[in-house]
Amino acid sequence: MNSAAFVVVGGTSGIGLEITRRLATENFRVVVVSRSAGSVAELAGVTHLQADVTRGEIDAGSFPDRIQGLVYCPGSIRLRPFHRLKEADFLADFQINLLGAVKAIQACLPGLKKADDTASIVLFSTVAVATGMPFHASIASAKGALEGLTRSLAAEFAPKIRVNAIAPSLTDTNLAKTLLSDDGKRSAAADRHPLKRFGNPGDIAAAATFLLEDSSSWVTGQVIAVDGGMGALRTFK
Repeated sequence: MNSAAFVVVGGTSGIGLEITRRLATENFRVVVVSRSAGSVAELAGVTHLQADVTRGEIDAGSFPDRIQGLVYCPGSIRLRPFHRLKEADFLADFQINLLGAVKAIQACLPGLKKADDTASIVLFSTVAVATGMPFHASIASAKGALEGLTRSLAAEFAPKIRVNAIAPSLTDTNLAKTLLSDDGKRSAAADRHPLKRFGNPGDIAAAATFLLEDSSSWVTGQVIAVDGGMGALRTFK
């Protein structure tokens, strides 16, 4: 078993589960933080810490003494016309997307500081921050704040801890199931992307594991688009 330890918050489903599987396959120790263990209980080298990041604090004493990397995966997709959004909607999105990440980072920070060589933090934004999209006011606001946190902490924690974020477009996870609930929606979603498909958890997990490992040792303070070209390209025929 590799001595390096990673913490994956929200590692029991979707992108988080795929990241957990990839790290476990490489024989890393992984601590998954989530409300329920799910299928991670079957993975060798993976332990589960039950916690809800939207309620109360995370027990820092439950983490390994040395943490090589932290991934914060929880998020939300609240798509509504602006006039239908309430203050509570904005607060809920900030709670899970920004403040939950803050709690996780603060709980893991002592272990990250003790990591061999440099440690890495990976957060998740969305293509909708840099590319204006209708009905995304609440989630884009919360993720925009997360991008600010990414850059601020990358500067503050350098050179010991690298901090980066990934900005995906629509990805085929349980979180997005209502947006991909039938063949018509799936076809339309794929066609909106220049690469003519929506994402899958493996696309995003590959980028996350790259940012966790030594191959990205000169990358920090970045928001990396993994979005099928959605944020940067317009294709015309």
